[in-house]
Amino acid sequence: MRETQEETGITCEITGISGTYTDPKHVIHYTSDDEVRQEFSIVLTALPVSGEVKPSSESREVRWIPKAELEGYRMDRSMKLRLSHYVEGRARPYIE
Repeated sequence: MRETQEETGITCEITGISGTYTDPKHVIHYTSDDEVRQEFSIVLTALPVSGEVKPSSESREVRWIPKAELEGYRMDRSMKLRLSHYVEGRARPYIE
């Protein structure tokens, strides 16, 4: 909720879990301490409850996109997978 508010100006209410995701082929190497980790994501569903859409120092642009238009946007394959699972209404939560 904090990240959504900071990056978009929207205060939201969590409504559920869409899925959990990880990819053993995607690891992050932290050079500061030479640690290598496999990250994971928990994707939540939410409803906007207040605020005005506005970009922050962490976002160049913020806007609402109709589900039907998502395919027209370039994005990382992992983000595309998460969105497609939600939009297609797959059983929730999706666990990878």
